[in-house]
Amino acid sequence: MRPPFEELASEETRMGIISLRRRLEPSRGIDVYEVKLDDEFLMSSMFTTAEIELARLGLAAVDGTDLDVVVGGLGLGYTAQAALGDDRVGSVVVVEALAEVIDWHEGDLLPDVAGLAADPRVELVHGDLFALVAGGDGLDPTTPGRTFDAILVDIDHSPRHVLHPTHERFYTAAGLRALARSLRPGGVFALWSDDPPDADFLAVLGEVFARTEAHEVTFRNLIAGGESMNTVYVASYTPRG
Repeated sequence: MRPPFEELASEETRMGIISLRRRLEPSRGIDVYEVKLDDEFLMSSMFTTAEIELARLGLAAVDGTDLDVVVGGLGLGYTAQAALGDDRVGSVVVVEALAEVIDWHEGDLLPDVAGLAADPRVELVHGDLFALVAGGDGLDPTTPGRTFDAILVDIDHSPRHVLHPTHERFYTAAGLRALARSLRPGGVFALWSDDPPDADFLAVLGEVFARTEAHEVTFRNLIAGGESMNTVYVASYTPRG
């Protein structure tokens, strides 16, 4: 019999100690997988609705087939897995800053998304999405200047609550214009946020993108009780002459 709690991996990183834990959730009799950065909880397999909706809402705003997609932030893998579940998706480049997180998936430590790293449509890139955007060579180091149909980002808590100060510029008009260079005409940028819809950030998105929306995604909170809510921003890109 497996123990009720197990630390599956723990590594020191530039942002702190990141750890993957498995614990038995007695109220439901299931294993829950959680990621912590130092003492802060980042994500849990109990709360994946908004991560999945990030892919669904983002891709729903894109026309066409054989879509090329970037997922910024691998995490527990639910956004990438949901993107692969769209039959129109031909490739998914996942950009993850922490090699340790990539190792979790290559070792299939997360049963719900087992096989994700081995999917022939998937390319796992060890890199800092924000640095790649600022660098100007694009998000696929193997193909500088490559453009995509959708870029789905789930890294920081929200545009106002970032994991590292170097991320802040990304959420400005200048940072988003740099990101847009990696989108094809009609492409979509979608962003997960733990905060309610932010009118100021929507205004910044509107400086760069032709159409912007903030979707409130609600889900049952089995720990706190009642419902919780995340936000998914979806912004469609039309180059401005």
